[in-house]
Amino acid sequence: MNKIINEIKRLINENREIYLPHVKPEALEENGAVYYMNGKNGTEFDWYVNGKISDFFVFYNDENNLGAVKLTLYCNGGVLIYIYDESGKSMVKEIKTCVEASEEDIFTFAVLLRNVMDDKKIWDANIDSIDTGVALTADSINEFKNNRQYYEAMINRKKLIGMMCYVSKKITDEGWKVGYMIREEGLNENDSGWSFMAGNEDDEYMADYKNIKLLSIAEVCQLDQDVWKHIDNPVGTAFIRISSEEFEIDCNDKEIFSEKRRTM
Repeated sequence: MNKIINEIKRLINENREIYLPHVKPEALEENGAVYYMNGKNGTEFDWYVNGKISDFFVFYNDENNLGAVKLTLYCNGGVLIYIYDESGKSMVKEIKTCVEASEEDIFTFAVLLRNVMDDKKIWDANIDSIDTGVALTADSINEFKNNRQYYEAMINRKKLIGMMCYVSKKITDEGWKVGYMIREEGLNENDSGWSFMAGNEDDEYMADYKNIKLLSIAEVCQLDQDVWKHIDNPVGTAFIRISSEEFEIDCNDKEIFSEKRRTM
């Protein structure tokens, strides 16, 4: 495990010296210490949902405490580094590289981080505080693998977020919330199959293609965040809105709750 930590520190320090030679160690938090930033989502979530280890940062030691260097280590060994100048206010360089470690080693490293950091409620701490001497058991490795099931919904939603869908202009142009959503077979690999309607359209309105827009699922979620937790449902699923914040499976026995979005 020390090998991966040493690689992370080496990559951060080498690139900091190249692109921020004018920034002295005393201008950085703990003279340039590298922090493991697992406090936002946690190691397991980042591994399964975001395809990476939680990020590693060096921070400026000032009132704003912005990042000077950010390193992301992906599950496949790829590395993305961002360098920030002017006390973190200006990105000056993006570097793509990799660590010299197998995907199995990186996975085992993620298990270690979960066990010695997350499980002990150690968040956003100096990388030197990571206890790499802990021996991982087969049970702890299998537990991490088995826990993937708890992130399946989020994994599926993330895959869908960039896919396309059909949206009524009652939602996009008139400001109504989604009242009815149905998923059918997609026409191609970029088609989610979802259609979103306010629920107060009549047949004539829906028959006119000019009343329909093609948007990404992400754009729909920005308009109406209530649909987010339902988008991973399978083809053949239909939901109706039953209150300001709730949907349920459409069983054709309830009226659609129609409501406009609040405007600031």
